Amino acid sequence: MPTTLIQPEFLVEIDYDKCHKCGRCVQQCGWGVYSFNERPFPDDTKCRACHRCVTYCPAHCIKIKKNDLALRDNANWSAEQRKNVWRQAESGGVMLTGMGNDKFYQSVFDHLVLDACQVTNPSIDPLREPMELRTYLGRKPDSVEVESDGKGGYRLKEGAGIAKNVKLDAPIIFSPMSYGSVSLNVHKSLAMAAERLGILMNTGEGGLHADLYPYQDNVIVQVASGRFGVNPEYLQRGAAIEIKVGQGAKPGIGGHLPGEKINKEVSTTRMIPQGSDAISPAPHHDIYSIEDLRQLIYSLKEASGYKPVGVKIAAVHNVGAIASGIVRAGADYVYLDGFKGGTGAAPAIIRDHIGIPLEIAIAVVDQRLRDEGIRNQASIIAAGSIRSSADMAKAIALGADVVAIGSASLMALGCHLCQGCHTGCCSWGLTTQKAELTRRVDPEWGAERLTNLVHAWSHELQEILGALGVNAVESLRGSRERLRAVGLDAQTCEILGVKPAGL
Repeated sequence: MPTTLIQPEFLVEIDYDKCHKCGRCVQQCGWGVYSFNERPFPDDTKCRACHRCVTYCPAHCIKIKKNDLALRDNANWSAEQRKNVWRQAESGGVMLTGMGNDKFYQSVFDHLVLDACQVTNPSIDPLREPMELRTYLGRKPDSVEVESDGKGGYRLKEGAGIAKNVKLDAPIIFSPMSYGSVSLNVHKSLAMAAERLGILMNTGEGGLHADLYPYQDNVIVQVASGRFGVNPEYLQRGAAIEIKVGQGAKPGIGGHLPGEKINKEVSTTRMIPQGSDAISPAPHHDIYSIEDLRQLIYSLKEASGYKPVGVKIAAVHNVGAIASGIVRAGADYVYLDGFKGGTGAAPAIIRDHIGIPLEIAIAVVDQRLRDEGIRNQASIIAAGSIRSSADMAKAIALGADVVAIGSASLMALGCHLCQGCHTGCCSWGLTTQKAELTRRVDPEWGAERLTNLVHAWSHELQEILGALGVNAVESLRGSRERLRAVGLDAQTCEILGVKPAGL
């Protein structure tokens, strides 16, 4: 009997007339696709189409093609569904995957367009006029007091209420990705870029490596249910603290870091046993009510010298009421993670079918907080497949203060979305702890690419603001009148608070 009914997803073709037989492809592949006997021989069954071998082949003689092996057409059973049945019949297990949801759900961002100035309201040239992207993360006071600056102007009175806010030079931060799920060199790249850009990176589920201490003013430290790496020093080193309750890629379940990815340094940093799986449980055993959440928020504030404390939740049903409770419990920001958010490892069935779109969650939460008169009491961070500066502008127009980018930042470092993060075999050295792979990411190189990405998106956001005729991102925030819907149904438009195009 055959050991498997599943044919390879990709086919590796080598033009041996061009091949230098140098063995570079063997060295570069983290999946063990190639063997070498006078020339490289690929094993198609191991290929993830990460394109590392293609990129580094000096002869450009490797092609990776999707295996179009014909299966009989069936409108009810897709080829993927049939393969999944075969996989589970062979393994008897839950299918794990990495990165974000890749199913054909409607993208609301792709059905929203922004307004532009024409005759009666002039646009602004962002190349010649100052454009303000600076954003403050945290609770704002109900009112402020000003005092004379002695030069005929005014300034905010000391202690006016925003002293504890975190200043961001652009409304972008790097999403939570824990050390262990990604390599230390990825964390260094993110931290160095965050410092240069005047923004923040996030430790993810806990643990701040000592090499990142010099960048602590640009780091959000996260406290998850597993409390990995959490101690008083860790809390005091962050510019802000984040309580992780849920994650968009896997709402309702906890985190799981496979033991294969926990080497000595990860073990020390996250204060967990080396080589054994690290599980952060789904229930946050410190939190069973809003009162519990309030107690935890103020405990963390007390332990950190009253730094801003935020709460990260997955976008789920009734998210407006949940966010309201979080803000009333004293959180300085609410981090909304939509159901297309990325992950290092999650059951595919959870990632692909649970949660709601980020766009809906932003609009609902922003409106709920406005209706209750507490919108100024917390910032909103939006995450979950922010793919471009256009997504960023639309998220801000729907009500977000800041967007967080995870998958996009990994792509800037070489990720090709092969969705094998959970295996620890990443050929690009991103989601692995194998020393021979992690050294492929030079932190200086990575920081430069991340800095370029954020600079590019910031320039594009300035162009969008100029086209809208406003000179500050603050003027776009929650301004849904500048959005119109194309191809969305009436009920979705009503929930978003956006008119159809033409009105």
